[in-house]
Amino acid sequence: MDAVRVALLREVLAGTEWLGATRRFAGVLRGSVVSHGGGLLLVGTPEYEPWHLAAHLVDEAAWSGTPELAPTLVRHDARPSDPAHLSVGPGRLAAARRGETLLVVSPDRPGAPFLEQVHDARRAGATVLSLGPGEGELAAMAHESLAVPEGTDLDLDTVQHLVSAAAGENAVPVPRGRRRFRDRLSRLADELTAPPPARW
Repeated sequence: MDAVRVALLREVLAGTEWLGATRRFAGVLRGSVVSHGGGLLLVGTPEYEPWHLAAHLVDEAAWSGTPELAPTLVRHDARPSDPAHLSVGPGRLAAARRGETLLVVSPDRPGAPFLEQVHDARRAGATVLSLGPGEGELAAMAHESLAVPEGTDLDLDTVQHLVSAAAGENAVPVPRGRRRFRDRLSRLADELTAPPPARW
């Protein structure tokens, strides 16, 4: 989902609780990683890997001038032969410490072994944020959570797009001379709606 589609989605959701909720959650995420200078760990459950959110956060980190938003994707089935950005395994959760932020994305209530890993990271001082079911042990354990209840018009993937866009949009003001989010969005919309170049 590109910036234009996110902007259109926001227009559709104007007046609902979702825009405010995703912006608040994104603000907590951004505030946590920026205040500690980075250290964002992104992890899903053994059954769900949030690689798409990882890619969007990397993009937002670059576009907003907020490198702290670029996460380390922790994968349950990582192998040493994987590329470096995909080879971080669950042992990284055991090494989480104070000053790091752990963002857990889960479409369902995770199982006990995974919850124990998250609890250990919290006990070691990591800030735990959760995106997924609004009830259960994960939401109760998290310092901040954004519930995506079943039966709504928005699914977990769409909410992840809103959160990542808001995390970059609400970034610390960039130095003068750099484009703001609205400027980038306007430029992108112009490029997408421009007629194709003439071919000779």
